[in-house]
Amino acid sequence: MNRRLPFLALLLAVLVVATACLPTTWRGPDPCDGEGTLFRDDFSGAQDCGWAFYSRGGAVVELRDDAMQLRSSSPGQIWWTNPGRNFSDVIINVRTEQLGGPDDNAYGVICRYQSPENFYLFVISGDGYYAIGKYQSGSSQIQYLTGDGQYLASETINQGQSVNQIRASCVGNQLSLTVNGLPVATVTDPTFVTGDIGLAVSTFLPGTAVIQFNDLRVIAP
Repeated sequence: MNRRLPFLALLLAVLVVATACLPTTWRGPDPCDGEGTLFRDDFSGAQDCGWAFYSRGGAVVELRDDAMQLRSSSPGQIWWTNPGRNFSDVIINVRTEQLGGPDDNAYGVICRYQSPENFYLFVISGDGYYAIGKYQSGSSQIQYLTGDGQYLASETINQGQSVNQIRASCVGNQLSLTVNGLPVATVTDPTFVTGDIGLAVSTFLPGTAVIQFNDLRVIAP
């Protein structure tokens, strides 16, 4: 499905999420780094990695079944959670699984998150599309950096209620998205150089999009 216009309006509702998802400054020893990573979380609940959990506006972010689960029943709004860290160059790896809801959705990861109005977004959808986008202060909509400023289709993405492995690289000015071990997009943009990471979900149709994230690892390039 061509989703250029629906998703352009998606982040108009971003400030609704702001109070729930503003990152905090992490101090002291970090229980969620080590083993060759900058940050890691298996979402077993064995350690507190600082994520924001909430239930509001048709969205729920919670730990469930040893995974991070994001649910949204608010078409046209994006919801996310951050652990409150600060990185520069990173490679983010996470296992995702769509458990339910419309396939006309969007889910994935955030990097270089500086505020609710400034970050990069890497997303795929249940009907086989992907995009790399940028949300920046002063703009009322997301700017897509892939293709001609739109979502693109890829057979690499497992559709429907399936598992997909997402790898998002933010290295210098280069932003790359790999899905299930195969590269799908690389773009360049100099706007943001540091910031937090995050997990995000949205739906474009009525119904509740349910996405599960697990085995998150953030490494240096």
